[in-house]
Amino acid sequence: MSDPTSPPLVSVKLAPVGRVQTLLPDDRAQSAPGAGDRVVVRTDAGTAVATVVRGIPQLDERRRPPDDSPHRVVRLATRDDLVQRLKHQHREQDARRIATLKIREHGLGMKLVRVEQAFDGSKLVFFFTAEGRVDFRELVRELAAEFRTRIDMRQIGARDEAKMHGGYGTCGRPLCCTTFLQSFEPVSIKMAKQQDLSLNPSKLSGLCGRLKCCLRYELPNAKGVQHGGCGSEGGCDNPSGSGGCGSDGCGSGACGSCGA
Repeated sequence: MSDPTSPPLVSVKLAPVGRVQTLLPDDRAQSAPGAGDRVVVRTDAGTAVATVVRGIPQLDERRRPPDDSPHRVVRLATRDDLVQRLKHQHREQDARRIATLKIREHGLGMKLVRVEQAFDGSKLVFFFTAEGRVDFRELVRELAAEFRTRIDMRQIGARDEAKMHGGYGTCGRPLCCTTFLQSFEPVSIKMAKQQDLSLNPSKLSGLCGRLKCCLRYELPNAKGVQHGGCGSEGGCDNPSGSGGCGSDGCGSGACGSCGA
């Protein structure tokens, strides 16, 4: 566990859908924020308004952000901060509507996923998906003239799109990418074969249309089950926690913790 004298951590969400981020409070913070509080945070993308999910008094050193991390909870959000964020949300909606129309007018092969206004008002960020490269230079010029701000176009993958929208997998649980996965790693059909799973694409694909991320991180547990490594009195570990084997027994490959 971490040093009891270390400052407590705060888990926040930047959007209603998305992974919780664990941040350090700023040294100058007047009071510790509580669950449900709106706070101003500093991240790689800049300053933003987030919602506190919970406070974390202690955390294992391996998972704890370094004390010199620039990612911080700066302060509690003021009324002016919240009013500004509300105005930004209205502007994001207008920007998405106008950009969608212009994309159709130009016949561009791209799908707009989300628009985000920087908290300081310095730019509008447009997230989109596309099969290949898209020449959006004229689109950027028109959007810059329309909104009189810097325009940032960011192409994302199908998995990132699913992460932004959220949803539930075939296991009945919220998508792994919106809950605990820190990053996307390569997944191959070979991993499904090694787990003796059906190679039916509809069963192996997630909402993003790509191979499910759990095929990768459940592979070590599946190998242990196949080799008798998880007895009836044993258990399995995965990124979401620990659990025992399902009622059908290890021979079926059913793991009570991963829901496979």
